[in-house]
Amino acid sequence: MTTQNKDMTCTIICWMIGVLLGALTAAGLMVVGWSFLQGAFMGVVAWLIVGGALSIMVCGQGGRPQGRVEALQAEMAEARARVQGGAPTPSAAPAPTVPAMATGVVKPSTPLAGEAELASRKGTWTYSNGASDATPATADKPATLSAARDGGADDLKKIKGVGPKLEGVLNSMGFYHFDQVAAWTEAELAWVDENLEGFKGRASRDEWVAQAKLLAGGGETEFSKRVDEGDVYDT
Repeated sequence: MTTQNKDMTCTIICWMIGVLLGALTAAGLMVVGWSFLQGAFMGVVAWLIVGGALSIMVCGQGGRPQGRVEALQAEMAEARARVQGGAPTPSAAPAPTVPAMATGVVKPSTPLAGEAELASRKGTWTYSNGASDATPATADKPATLSAARDGGADDLKKIKGVGPKLEGVLNSMGFYHFDQVAAWTEAELAWVDENLEGFKGRASRDEWVAQAKLLAGGGETEFSKRVDEGDVYDT
């Protein structure tokens, strides 16, 4: 018996059972006092409900056995696998070979004009903007003396912040007199601050220029008075 015949047989049996139960339902209702039409109507309803329910539960959706549905799904999966297995698998196209880029420096086939001259000067040329080549370390250096004037050096220790050792440093740099220190500009003062070995920044911090101006004019400071009185340095 073919599958289609089996499906038809299952459906017929289910609906026959529904007819039988519908007839029994109609007869039973008429026995208890229902009219013929009422009993027949309820019998038809019972037949439709029972027959349809049995067809779905026993034979499957739409009157087909549930097992057949699963079988059809399996056959479809098998057919799909055969189609995929038999079809040629497209192979990936080989990637185009890109020629490797040449490394190194590309040189012209013939020398360019002036190339030899530039090659000979390579590494020796420097940029100059026309400004003076003097650096701040020398451009702002104050005027100095090779030795003290005929009258002798001033006692630079009267400037607060200048001790015996620092006085020697100043003399070695060419500074011997109050008027020299008093004449320092801001730039020159910065130069001195930077070049006082071991005492950088002392000239600005202790205001040497202001003290030197007063002392160069013949004035005195509280500190210079103490130096004159011998209260600061041992004589």
